[in-house]
Amino acid sequence: MKLRFLIVTLILGIAGTAQAEDVQVAVAANFTAPARLIAGDFEKDTGHKALLSFGSTGKLYAQIKNGAPFGILLAADAGTPAKLEAEGAAVPGSRFTYAVGSLVLWSPKPDFVDDQGKVLWTGDFQHLAIANPKTAPYGAAAIEVLTSLKALGAIEPKLVQGENIAQTYQYVKSGNAELGFVALSQVISDGEIASGSAWVVPGKLYKPIRQDAVLLKPGEGNAAAEAWLAYLKGEKARAVIKAFGYRF
Repeated sequence: MKLRFLIVTLILGIAGTAQAEDVQVAVAANFTAPARLIAGDFEKDTGHKALLSFGSTGKLYAQIKNGAPFGILLAADAGTPAKLEAEGAAVPGSRFTYAVGSLVLWSPKPDFVDDQGKVLWTGDFQHLAIANPKTAPYGAAAIEVLTSLKALGAIEPKLVQGENIAQTYQYVKSGNAELGFVALSQVISDGEIASGSAWVVPGKLYKPIRQDAVLLKPGEGNAAAEAWLAYLKGEKARAVIKAFGYRF
């Protein structure tokens, strides 16, 4: 009886392993840290594995259109997933908003950025970093903020562009730019700015950064892809997302 129980247990274990699948997930760079944490929990809880690739939403879109085998896109905007669906590259009806991002003006220097953003006019800085506004929604939001503040003309000569928001953050962190517009998720820890100084930009100065997920055609019928999208909507993943300063 004991031997029979062990054999049955082994068979069930093998069956469970056989059912586990992988899915390639294209992830907007601002969502790097939470995506990695969620992917770890996802594998432990479901047995499936999410293989993450990071980049600007525009670059990820180009890769998808060029045949990259991503099963899911976690974009930094709502427009790109909608466009992919309209173009037949995504599964109709699979789109949903997984997070709403926030923009922050940040410097690793303490007391350099004030809590109202006045440093944009009064600060002594040579470079302000933003993500490429043509491919990165957080970069487009930064331009929108500077335009709203009527500061773009004066500051434009000082702008340096990162390919995506991750590279933009590195420009600022390394000191190549004294400050920059980055994602709140990159500088927050336990609900507080982890280091340096920052101005969390009021939402009225830019359109909401609604970040949508969508199931891409290569992921259709993939159990791991379907499980990942469902997992993103669950309480465990949403707690991680909220901890990084995102809203819903």
